[in-house]
Amino acid sequence: MRTVEACLRAGDDLPGDSARRDAEILLGHVVNKRRSWLYTWPEAPLTPQQIQEYAALLGRRRTGVPVAYLTGEREFWSLPFQVTEATLIPRPETEMLVEWALALPLSANARVLDLGTGSGAIAVALASERSTWQITALDASAAALAVAEANIERHCTGRVRSVQSDWFAAVAGEHYALLVSNPPYVESDSPWLARGDVRFEPSAALTSGAQGLDDLLWLCAAAPQHLTAGGWLLLEHGHQQGAAVRAALQENGFSGVETRCDLAGLERVTGGCWCAD
Repeated sequence: MRTVEACLRAGDDLPGDSARRDAEILLGHVVNKRRSWLYTWPEAPLTPQQIQEYAALLGRRRTGVPVAYLTGEREFWSLPFQVTEATLIPRPETEMLVEWALALPLSANARVLDLGTGSGAIAVALASERSTWQITALDASAAALAVAEANIERHCTGRVRSVQSDWFAAVAGEHYALLVSNPPYVESDSPWLARGDVRFEPSAALTSGAQGLDDLLWLCAAAPQHLTAGGWLLLEHGHQQGAAVRAALQENGFSGVETRCDLAGLERVTGGCWCAD
């Protein structure tokens, strides 16, 4: 294992259905080159130190550690985001929530709150598109918030306020035109928790009661106290939870409630507009 091509072949036994892609990402990380460079220079030699570092990463990947945690980075909304084991790994499905938020008829200086920001992916993506929105990112985890702050500093310095908070606790009395959240929504005993990358992600950011609905239903009930008239709440959720979230929004006074599906046709994001009495 001395050349680029030999190193890539050494990763052919990695777990999952994207072994070669994972090997490319890991090797690109080690040599600090784009994946395209690896195929342009397949005979390029690696230093002993690079080979040793790459072999160590392959070993950890074979135990199931997610590639994003090995490289410390994952792309979201075409932006590179720092991630650690204190945060969930940003997923493409969450971009649907960002797209919906950007399509709303909000004012140029709209106040927006991202609840449970994790790596800051949603807040930073919104700030990258709406430089005058007043965006606040909350998370109860100090470790997760530190990651979000690093990503805010990297992509949108000064445009997102970060606050450590257990949901709305630290912003009591504040009101927003838009609330967005990708909250925990996995059932506490779900077999999914023992599969793939999820095994390594923080359980507190994944699970929410026996049906996975505890936080979603609580947010639907608590949100009106923090929305301006005509404000919106958008929530990501599990593909079988759309009906429960729609019902909860309607019960708490939201109108225009709808659910949007991902590319696989699965219900993924539900939202509604709150009109004050």
